[in-house]
Amino acid sequence: MNDKKYNIGTTLTMKKQHPCGGNLWEVVRMGADIKIKCLNCGHVVMLPRIEFNKKIKKIISDVGDSNE
Repeated sequence: MNDKKYNIGTTLTMKKQHPCGGNLWEVVRMGADIKIKCLNCGHVVMLPRIEFNKKIKKIISDVGDSNE
């Protein structure tokens, strides 16, 4: 498994830029699928967790609810 830690509200960048020109994303929903929202245009994308883990470039800030 990957050691990447993220929660709802985490801001991150993906390997590919969104077509609107933004590259900052916020995690909106977590589960088997992860829903992320583009912070530039507000577009929401849902990805399977495995695909999401492959596409993460960098975690910017983790201001989400951490239960640790």
